[in-house]
Amino acid sequence: MSFTTNKYFLFLSACLFWLLSLSSYAQSSPEQALTVYKTPTCGCCKKWLSHLLEQGVNAQGQELASLSAIKSRYGIAARYRSCHTAVSHDGWVFEGHVPARFIQQFLANPQKDAIGLAVPAMPLGSPGMEVDGRFMPYQVLLLMKDGSHQIYAQVNAYKEQF
Repeated sequence: MSFTTNKYFLFLSACLFWLLSLSSYAQSSPEQALTVYKTPTCGCCKKWLSHLLEQGVNAQGQELASLSAIKSRYGIAARYRSCHTAVSHDGWVFEGHVPARFIQQFLANPQKDAIGLAVPAMPLGSPGMEVDGRFMPYQVLLLMKDGSHQIYAQVNAYKEQF
């Protein structure tokens, strides 16, 4: 090999190493994929999944006939439940119509004693529950491993969700 060929080979090797490093970094970043467990017929679940994708959250839907087993498996008590459950690769849970903004905030700085976030029930005007411009204030709850919760965010206006 000539000197020029060696330089070209070294350059290509360095580029390949750099690309592999980026791939590894992307897989371990906090912008990890969420699996959204939902029933096949729920329209608001589809809208919420669209909200996540529009806000830059990597998410994919998985349809199940019943979600009770998933919710129990991840420790979501009945009083915190809603119509869909999202789970991160690391096991963090996001129950109900949690705005993408708060999911991203939580994943950037998760709390050790928590299992994730929840918006119980289906508040009008929350992501996926938009109806004729109506809005009902609600709380995003931080679900703790011991079954308790703390208020993670108070959402008083539609625009506060973004």
